[in-house]
Amino acid sequence: MAARASGRAPDGTGSARNLNPGRERAILDATLELLAEVGYDRMSIDQVARLARASKATIYRRWAGKAEMVAAAMHGLVVEHQPLPDTGTLRGDLAAGLSVFCRIYERKHAIVLGLLPAIRSDPALGRLLHEHMLKSGADEVVELLDRARARGELGGGPGVTVLVEVTKALLWHRLLLTGEALDEGFVTRTVDEILLPLLRAG
Repeated sequence: MAARASGRAPDGTGSARNLNPGRERAILDATLELLAEVGYDRMSIDQVARLARASKATIYRRWAGKAEMVAAAMHGLVVEHQPLPDTGTLRGDLAAGLSVFCRIYERKHAIVLGLLPAIRSDPALGRLLHEHMLKSGADEVVELLDRARARGELGGGPGVTVLVEVTKALLWHRLLLTGEALDEGFVTRTVDEILLPLLRAG
């Protein structure tokens, strides 16, 4: 195991030898498929390797273990989408961006349900997923807020981390607790009653 850990980047990914993008995508797709089907605890590196038609050695050259591979797959599920549109207004940008992320979170619903038991029993996995998921979308939010400030629509406002955490908490609350749809009404109410007041209060 020590040999596998050497030469790795701080986030647990292999820095010594990166995978071909197509091969990496196949492994992460297989990871997401198995998470949705069998859950984290029942998923193994062997299963991922077979489904992706890759070797275990290839996987371990890229990731330190199952938790790091799952975090990378979840992160990729969030960041792989078209750039958020510039609508010309802060309200329009927030609504368009939240709509995009609603569709992404709907795709993650079954996968997250498969991860919940493992997150409860393994705090380290929960922290790793939180770190990866919090980073996802943050750069786009920075760009969105910078545009609003340049237009004179926004002053200082809260930090990007606060805005991202609040938005994601609302999405997960609706998906996992209330079961209500992430529809246009949810987007409108969230933007008008929560996100815009939060930003302008700063």
